Amino acid sequence: MFDSLLVTGGCGFIGSNLCRKLASEGARVVVLDNLSRASTGARDDGNCEFIEGDVRDPAAVARAMERVDGVVHLAAFGSVVESVERPEENFENNVRSTLNVLHAAARRKVKVVFASSGGAVVGAASPPISEDSLPAPTSPYGASKLCGEAYCHAFAGSFGLSVVALRFANVYGPHSAHKRGAVTNFIKALLLDQPIVIFGDGSATRDFIHVDDICAGICAALKTPISGARVLHLATGVETRVIDLARTLAEVAGRGDHPIRFEAKRAGELDRNFATFERARQVLGFTPRIGLREGLAQTFNWFAAQDRTILKLALSDS
Repeated sequence: MFDSLLVTGGCGFIGSNLCRKLASEGARVVVLDNLSRASTGARDDGNCEFIEGDVRDPAAVARAMERVDGVVHLAAFGSVVESVERPEENFENNVRSTLNVLHAAARRKVKVVFASSGGAVVGAASPPISEDSLPAPTSPYGASKLCGEAYCHAFAGSFGLSVVALRFANVYGPHSAHKRGAVTNFIKALLLDQPIVIFGDGSATRDFIHVDDICAGICAALKTPISGARVLHLATGVETRVIDLARTLAEVAGRGDHPIRFEAKRAGELDRNFATFERARQVLGFTPRIGLREGLAQTFNWFAAQDRTILKLALSDS
């Protein structure tokens, strides 16, 4: 593990969990975040050095990277639906920011772990998808992540940078009150006694992975010597229908008869998606440890312990 690490977007969902893990393992952690979608209390974590700034600002990125020897680039415009609504903003937050991070890392000669997305990058390919699947994004979000991967390869080739692009499956877990995704929205609906809303008929599938497994994969990528650029999937290999996810969460909450409402499918979203993690197992020794029901129960309990006012505000932003 590196002695000192920069985590962009370190106050977000994955970042909050990752920074706690890195600090617990003895790393000095610097967080760069503009707090636009921060998890509750992340800014006040005394184990990390917090810098308020935006990854779209090259000067802010350069300052944050002055005394680190590794970077985890998580900061992003992370919604498929919002990327369809606002593609220019998605580009600025995801592509330009990644260029800024890679440029600063190349000047400092530090390793980069880049957060990508398997489903969004590969698109509608027949699952299970893998690193060998042909990328064909169906949303501006997916296109932006594919651009980021391309820049990772370019900077590895042009500047000798060591870069690992990790394609995440659908991540869920604690500290995700402001995340925009099925698990978060379904739990909020359960806690606020509102119908669970599913876009489509519920037959769409995803690969749901707990944030602790994602953090373990990121740490493995930091620790493993990598020459050049590598792309690896962090996933479970398990295909779960969205309707089954909703029913499992309702059972976990003790509300098996909770109402479900179906609405029109949204543009840019995939019908089926799950991925193999075989290459990450070979290269990083990665294997997901937390089963879906166990992880959903843990996540639901974390949400249940939060202030209802925070949940209502977060739901209104979803």
